[in-house]
Amino acid sequence: MSRVHDALRKAEGTFGMSTPLSGGMPGPGNLAAPDSGSLHGLLEQVKEIPWDPAAEAHLIDATKPHEGPMEEFRSLRTRLNHLQGIQPLHTLVVTSASPAEGKSFTASNLAVVQSHLQGQSVLLCDFDFRRPIVHNLFKIDRSPGLTEYLQGKASLSEVIRRVEGTNLYLAPAGSAVINPLELLNLKEVRLLIERLPSIFNWVILDSPPLLFAADANLLATLCDGTLLVVRLGQTTIDAVTRALGGMSHNNVIGVVANAAKRGELYSKYTYYHNYYYSDEKQPVNEDGEVVPVPSAAEPEQPPARKADSDSD
Repeated sequence: MSRVHDALRKAEGTFGMSTPLSGGMPGPGNLAAPDSGSLHGLLEQVKEIPWDPAAEAHLIDATKPHEGPMEEFRSLRTRLNHLQGIQPLHTLVVTSASPAEGKSFTASNLAVVQSHLQGQSVLLCDFDFRRPIVHNLFKIDRSPGLTEYLQGKASLSEVIRRVEGTNLYLAPAGSAVINPLELLNLKEVRLLIERLPSIFNWVILDSPPLLFAADANLLATLCDGTLLVVRLGQTTIDAVTRALGGMSHNNVIGVVANAAKRGELYSKYTYYHNYYYSDEKQPVNEDGEVVPVPSAAEPEQPPARKADSDSD
């Protein structure tokens, strides 16, 4: 992945907000755009939904805090929160070079693990108006969603849902539209993304793949940072290079490797996991595997004597 790192190094830049877009497509009129004071009290108005993710979503489970995937997303969370402490980083686009690389899986799990921190509210927005999937992962209604809000058909409080008992908020994509890129060019999109950080610690945007549509590139110019998801064994260096080369705003902050084999990432982790979380009375070997301890009621037996003849 050295060439990926080289491409990312070339893409390094500041995280500041971009210059507002000009000359965008005209909006439908009478949009329910928020003003500077309308977001106050918004969180108290949104509808609550139960935590009931789809089984195929593979969302991390807070009741199993020591599983490998949970630790990996915690590590990603720690890195991002560290960057947030030194850079203006509150709005984040999660995308990929091509479809089926795990961008929605990454965006959703990152939002979930960020919301586990006390006092930290997180909004996951599905800005993939072409093939939205967030509503399926969390088993919620697709509409009203962001497309209804941008067209003035729903208020923001009707669009956002809160997962009951958590600090996680969801904004599904909404009904299908014929012109998703034109909708994203509306000034209301920029105003919304600029103002949401006033009430959310993190605003995470799931977007279409970079080589599939220009949507993610446009959203990247409006957000503080971009995460690129690659699928090991599937994403090619050429695809990553072309995806990064098409970025018009240099705010790529890192690459997330998806679909790694357990042995590739967890060999060292398994050792430390067993070391810290296994029973103290159960020693582990150099591979991190628990070594059985003979029971006091059943003392260890001496090895059997070798027979004089090798018979079956």
